[in-house]
Amino acid sequence: MIGIYICDDEDAVRHQIQTALEWKIFVEDYDMKVVCSASGPRELLDAAEKEKRGIYFLDVELKDGEWDGFRLGRELRQRDPYGTLVYITGYGDLAWRTFQYHLEAFDYIVKGPEPAGPAVSRCLEEIHARLLVQRRDPAEMFTLRTGDMVRHVLLSDILFFETASTPHHVVLHTSGSRMDFSGSLNELEAQLGSRFIRTHRACLVAADKIEAVDLKQNRLWVGGHVCLLSRAGKAELRKKMGGNR
Repeated sequence: MIGIYICDDEDAVRHQIQTALEWKIFVEDYDMKVVCSASGPRELLDAAEKEKRGIYFLDVELKDGEWDGFRLGRELRQRDPYGTLVYITGYGDLAWRTFQYHLEAFDYIVKGPEPAGPAVSRCLEEIHARLLVQRRDPAEMFTLRTGDMVRHVLLSDILFFETASTPHHVVLHTSGSRMDFSGSLNELEAQLGSRFIRTHRACLVAADKIEAVDLKQNRLWVGGHVCLLSRAGKAELRKKMGGNR
């Protein structure tokens, strides 16, 4: 069972978060439990002393002379390096602070006039989905870092990679998302093997996602997207597709 820990010095906000988490766990039958709902960092640290791979919802602006949410997150990272951190804050843009502390926060929930419950519920759903993905065969997953977040994508969901406008960056495309991350197509081609075809110096395409090829116009279609096709790409395509295209 996965332990969940909350630290927020506002009683009303902490109650909203705990209620939303416990209701979501009950409805979805997640193998999780709210172990501690604390108003201060020391209470949470004592409760989570032996936790491994816990989930932590932390207020950034703790009213404590020694601790804020970032220091608390750093301490938790040392004790539980594979835990999941979610920050609760009155400010919208704090990604740079978590990056500065090397905390790799999963999400940020912004306090506002609306109750925090719905955002907390969605966040827990996304965490649960990520944990299920991480339990899959690592050989079937592609892992990347985008900003201060680590993402895991099923290889079977990837349509293609293309070079980004930012130097030394690549864009990964699935049917419903695009993710920009640091890397090169040469490295990806060597890493991913025969499941992907280098159709152009700027494109690395999933072989089983190719829908149509236009050899005269030097292009092909993948998941509704148009990708480039070079002379070398045509040769590679014919070789890997058995000369049928």
